Amino acid sequence: MGTIELKTWDFNKTALDSIKKEAYFDYPVVYFLNNNTTVYIGETVAFKNRMKSHLSNIERKKLEKMTLIIHEKFHRSATYNIETKLINYFLGDNRYKLQNKSQTMQSVMHNYHDKEFYDIKIFNEIWTELLNRNMVNSPAHVIENKDIFKLSPFKELTMTQLELKTKIIEVCEEHIDDDETFVFMVKGEAGVGKSVVLSSVFNSIQERAADKNSNLHQTKNYLLVNHSEMLKTYKNIAANVKFLKKNNFDKPTSFINKQKKAAEKADIVLVDEAHLLLSRADAFNGFNENNQLEEIIKHSKVVIVVYDEKQVLKLKSYWDEERLKKIVSDYQRGEPYVLREQFRMDAGDDVINWIDNFVEKRILQLPKDELYDFQIFDSAKEMHDAIVEKNKEHGLSRVVSTFDYEHKKDGEQYYIREDSLEIPWNSTDTKNTWAEKPETIKEAGSIYTIQGFDLNYVGVILGPSVTYDEQNGCVKILTEKYSDTEAFRGKEGIEDVERAKEQIILNSINVLMKRGIKGLYVFASDEGLRERLIAL
Repeated sequence: MGTIELKTWDFNKTALDSIKKEAYFDYPVVYFLNNNTTVYIGETVAFKNRMKSHLSNIERKKLEKMTLIIHEKFHRSATYNIETKLINYFLGDNRYKLQNKSQTMQSVMHNYHDKEFYDIKIFNEIWTELLNRNMVNSPAHVIENKDIFKLSPFKELTMTQLELKTKIIEVCEEHIDDDETFVFMVKGEAGVGKSVVLSSVFNSIQERAADKNSNLHQTKNYLLVNHSEMLKTYKNIAANVKFLKKNNFDKPTSFINKQKKAAEKADIVLVDEAHLLLSRADAFNGFNENNQLEEIIKHSKVVIVVYDEKQVLKLKSYWDEERLKKIVSDYQRGEPYVLREQFRMDAGDDVINWIDNFVEKRILQLPKDELYDFQIFDSAKEMHDAIVEKNKEHGLSRVVSTFDYEHKKDGEQYYIREDSLEIPWNSTDTKNTWAEKPETIKEAGSIYTIQGFDLNYVGVILGPSVTYDEQNGCVKILTEKYSDTEAFRGKEGIEDVERAKEQIILNSINVLMKRGIKGLYVFASDEGLRERLIAL
C-alpha cells in the first residue's frame, strides 16, 4: 500500500517557487513548519497555496523549515486524523512550543474506512521517521505514558465530550456580561475524561480571549485545581501551548487571596477536581473563609465546577450533593451535566461493577475479562514483583496503597511493610509528576499522589483499615486504623462523623482501584479479607 515519504525544504518564497509541480500539490497531505523552538502542524489539499498563505502570516513566517508528509493512500479523513495525532504527540514530546489553535469540529473521535491502518501503522511509520531524522526527541510509547500527552487540549473528543465542551463555551459566552455570577456544574466519576474536556475547553476560551472578534476578548480567565500533581501537568502544558500561560493556572486559596487583594472579579473560572475544595476554614492552608466554592463564586463572573463526590478524601473538603446544591442554587440553572462513559480502564462493565460494589462494601464473584488483567495476590512482595515486570514491559506501572501506614512530611523516610515487602512511601518534587519518574517503581504512591492520573497497571495495597466482616460476608472499615490523621480533621458541621470517615476511606479505595488502564492487582493486609478475595 505504498510507503510514507517526507520532504523538507527551507520555508521561504524562493524555496517554494523552486518546487516543481508534483502530484501531491492537489492531493491530501500533512505538513509541519518549524524552527528550533516552535512548530505548526497542518493538513491541506492545496500545498503551495497553503504555504503561500502561511508565508504572509506574521507568526508563521518566523518558522524556518517546511516538511511535507506524503502517502499515496491519504484521504481527508486520514490527514485530519494524523494531523490531530501529530499535534498531540509534538506536545507530549516537549521539544517545541505549538502555534496551533484548537480544531473543535475536526478533533471529534470518528471512524472511517481502514482507520486502524492510518491511525496505527502509518502514524508509527511517520513518528519513527521523525525520530530517525532527529526532528523529535521521544519514541511514541514514551510520549503515550506522559500526563502532558493525556491531558492535551488538542485531544480528539467523543461526541458526548464535544457536546459538553460546546455547552460550556456557550454558557461562558452567554453569561459573561450578566450582573450576577453564573455557575455550571459538571459531574463524573473517576476515569470519564473530565479533565481532558476541561483542558480542551480552557484552551478554546483562551483562544477566544485573544480574538478581537469574540465577546470573550480580553477576558481574564483561570483554571483552578487543589491538587499539586495535577497543577504541575497543567503548567507543563501551558509552557508549550500558544494561548496558555502558567499564571492562568492556580490553586484555589492562592486565587481567592489574589482576587480579594485586587478587589476585582475574574471573568471565567474553571474548577477541576472541585471535590478537593475546602468546605471550611483551614488556617494551615491560609484559608480563613467559610468554604472555597463560595469564595470562588464571589470573585468570578462565570464558574464551571467539575466534581465527583466519590473522590472526597478529607473531612475539611467534605462535599455531598446536598451541600453543593445549597451553595450553588442561587447561581445555577438546571441539573448538573453528567459524564458517564468510562475512558481510563480498558475493562468491561463486570470489572467496573465489581469495584463499584466493593467500595459499597459488597464482595462479588471475581469477574473474568480477557482484555483486562485483574488479579488478587496472596503476597504484597509478589504483587510488587509483578508490577515491576509490567513496568518493564509497558511502563507507567506502580504500586499504590491506602493511607494505612505512617507517612509524615518531615523529610524522613517512611515505609509500608507487608509480609516480605518493605517499600517506601512516594517521594515528591516540584516539577515532575510522581509516576513519570522511573525510580518511583521502588516506591508506593498515596491517594494524593495518584488521584486524577493514569497508570498502565496498578497494584493496590489495601491496608489494615480495610477488613472482612465474616458474619455479614462484606467489607468492614476500621476508621481508627486509618493513618491519614489530616483527612479526619475539620469535622464541625458534619452530622455523622463516623459515617463520613468511613466514606472517605471507601472513596480512596475507589480512586486507587480505578487508576489502571490495562490491569488491576490487589493485595489485602487483613488476613480475613485476603482469604475471602483469594477464594473468589
